[in-house]
Amino acid sequence: MKKSYDVIVIGAGHAGIEASLASSRMGMATLLVTMDLDKIGYMSCNPAIGGIGKGQLVKEIDALGGEMAKATDYSAIQFRVLNRSKGPAVWSSRAQVDRELYIKYMWDIVKRTHGLETLEGLVSDIIVKNRKARGVRLSDNTVIKSRAVIITTGTFLNGVIHIGLSHFPGGRLGDPPSIGLSERLKCLGFRVTRLKTGTTPRLDSKTINFSKLRKQPGDKPPVPFSFSTKTIKRRQLPCYLTYTNKKTHDIIRDNLDRSPLYTGKIQSIGVRYCPSIEDKIVRFRDRDRHQVFLEPEGLDTSQYYPNGVSTSLPIDVQLKMIRSIEGLEESEITTPGYGIEYDFIDPTQLRATLETKLIENLYNSGQINGTTGYEEAAAQGFMAGANAALKLKGKDPLVLDRSEAYIGVLIDDLVTKGTNEPYRMFTSRVEYRLILREDNADLRLTETGYNLGIVDSKQYGKVMLKKKRIRMGMENLIGTRLYPDRGTNMKLARRKIPPISNVTNLRDLLRRPQVNFDKLKGLVGQRRPLTDSEARQVEIEVKYRGFIDRQLREIENFKRIERIKMPQGFSFDKIPGLSREIIEKLSAARPSNLGQASRISGVTPVAISILMIYLKKWKTENSLKN
Repeated sequence: MKKSYDVIVIGAGHAGIEASLASSRMGMATLLVTMDLDKIGYMSCNPAIGGIGKGQLVKEIDALGGEMAKATDYSAIQFRVLNRSKGPAVWSSRAQVDRELYIKYMWDIVKRTHGLETLEGLVSDIIVKNRKARGVRLSDNTVIKSRAVIITTGTFLNGVIHIGLSHFPGGRLGDPPSIGLSERLKCLGFRVTRLKTGTTPRLDSKTINFSKLRKQPGDKPPVPFSFSTKTIKRRQLPCYLTYTNKKTHDIIRDNLDRSPLYTGKIQSIGVRYCPSIEDKIVRFRDRDRHQVFLEPEGLDTSQYYPNGVSTSLPIDVQLKMIRSIEGLEESEITTPGYGIEYDFIDPTQLRATLETKLIENLYNSGQINGTTGYEEAAAQGFMAGANAALKLKGKDPLVLDRSEAYIGVLIDDLVTKGTNEPYRMFTSRVEYRLILREDNADLRLTETGYNLGIVDSKQYGKVMLKKKRIRMGMENLIGTRLYPDRGTNMKLARRKIPPISNVTNLRDLLRRPQVNFDKLKGLVGQRRPLTDSEARQVEIEVKYRGFIDRQLREIENFKRIERIKMPQGFSFDKIPGLSREIIEKLSAARPSNLGQASRISGVTPVAISILMIYLKKWKTENSLKN
């Protein structure tokens, strides 16, 4: 270990891994500090990557040059594309992974990444001089200097674990919390509050009666997460479905007086979209059952994760509850479920680069910013690592806006609106989701990753060739005409396509609802047929052209207001016509542009109009002075 580094990353969860890899791959001497090197990339909750809105984040991380998608492909034991019955705007990939294989992959990558070192230790303090982060102090008083610090502490800041009415300090079950760092951040002026999350009891598969459960296999063939993965060769496993019932619900209701959620032991806010089973029973009294999705945790373990029964009830109640569910009547719990409360920092105190506004060269990413989920953490980690490196190099920051990426929506929501509950990404949060699909993330973002120096020239070349082939495929469709003769209509009939009565090109034929790209094969010869991925891009572009064009117009309007920048140190209290409340909100948030200002809660359209007029006037006056 050296005495100084360019970047120090605190925490080796999903955010910390991506932050340290991005920083070191961009040429920064980076130190990754964690309490336990054996748990790099550990999955504290369910053994899965992706999901609705989350799959898009993972694909974008991959396109930029991050590692989560590749680690998933290496370790996954089931792949599924969700929302297949709906349009491509909301298709989202999800994979069950082998926990140990995932850790092994990430640990191997971290070890062999040039310029990245690791250290097992506990960070108790951030060294700050002249409001700039200058390094860290460990619990043994060792001081390590750096030019930037990235905090990715997950649920470890002042973490408290709850099982029934018992509670004890912990960052997760079996690991100690981080205490001193949270207090230090408060002293530096950060607004620190509490959130709550939880996890389920783990079950021994040898005690599960799978014959009573509904089997849920994955997709065949599995669709990889990473754009660089060709095929998945690892053995795949099914998941299983069962449900709670009236007996389950009665057991929970009868023991709410032993629940930390309903006796006031836990007072912080939990995850709205992934509530505990206690919350479900209380809030949805009319429901007679809730889904329980049994997920294997790996190929060489007998442990299963019963997704849907997150709980902080006492262990004896957990066992009764689990054994009341069909197929789990004789199940044994290997690890109890628990709730955990932890500190997080108000993310409106961050810039869009994830650098804090209070302390220069200090970055936060992951659950410390109020998010929940591995994918949200990894996306923030990548952006924090890349931006720390860019700033130290004296280069422009990397800021993805809401029209460019799900990552842009995630970060903009956090830094503009903040959150008072664990934030989870959904497709519904994204205004331009037809443009920002998971299948075209490589086409959208690989060039950005290449310009950062993270994506190699080989992968970049592949994506550029793919773009070219898609363009040529589209031109081929437009340029190929079909004539309404008997031979043509016989070919169409064999493909169950209605006959044509006028000259038609293949693009117009593809627009028909009953026609897909596969049906067009054989109607025209192609020297180099498109790959499935390329054909899918062409088909989506053709079938959704009207909607895509409309979203592109909306994006142009969006960018017009985003281009109106707020000058450094701009004073809002000098603007006539703004209410005191709006002045206070704008002054606290310090938006970087007018678009960001418009998304701050309580800032009205009238206030935005006033701001726009005043900014134009300010710009004119200052240009005349210069």
